[in-house]
Amino acid sequence: MSKYSALWEYVQKNGSQALKLTFEEIKDIAGIPIDHSFLKYKKELTEYGYQVGKISMKEQTVLFTKMD
Repeated sequence: MSKYSALWEYVQKNGSQALKLTFEEIKDIAGIPIDHSFLKYKKELTEYGYQVGKISMKEQTVLFTKMD
């Protein structure tokens, strides 16, 4: 089980075409702060039918998009 499993399940259950979450929201959902390892773990999200789009360090947001 991935340390980001709760986040991946949250994104999948949301069901939106695109979902933007702040780093703080991700911390609340996943129970851990987003860190550099997120870049390694993000590929797991494709198993849930989504992918990580834009990661904005300036806005501190992550855009998740549904795969076709």
